Amino acid sequence: MLLRDALDAPGFAPLPPRARTVLEALAAPPRRGAHLRVVHDVAVTLTGWARPRVDFDVPAVLFGAATHDIGKVRHPAELSGPGSAHELAGYSLLLSQGIEEASARFARTHGSWDVPGATLEDLLVTLADKVWKGKRVPALEERVTERLGGSRWETFLALDDELERIAAGADERLAFQAAYPTTG
Repeated sequence: MLLRDALDAPGFAPLPPRARTVLEALAAPPRRGAHLRVVHDVAVTLTGWARPRVDFDVPAVLFGAATHDIGKVRHPAELSGPGSAHELAGYSLLLSQGIEEASARFARTHGSWDVPGATLEDLLVTLADKVWKGKRVPALEERVTERLGGSRWETFLALDDELERIAAGADERLAFQAAYPTTG
């Protein structure tokens, strides 16, 4: 099965077991599994970098990164095109699979990081979903910098260095994702 191939391929951190179970139960397309795998892998790196700086819920970020786009199984046109219908659909799908709201919320919030009240966990899931492909979003990075605390300038420079390092691996992650079909 191609989904299992995407989830088991070497080179990227394994998904949290509950996330993998949900992807398999919903028969996620292989490319979606590959995408969630690389975003999760980037989240592993980001949380490892950020954790010594501030206290936050690392498992929540990792689960959120591993499931944030699960709603695209119900909105396949959004696999390769624009749209946000997958966000609420993903949230509902995760709830229907017995995932608690605190973990399911990332499917709903990953596209709305700029709303008041977005947590550091929400911001990190969104940041992982952007930088995995080398995309930089200055306003998002500024919000993350604020939440990380410390000297604003030093924190920003350290975050910038880490994001540049992560972005340098974008081609490998894009190739991994593209190696899997959007159906099947």
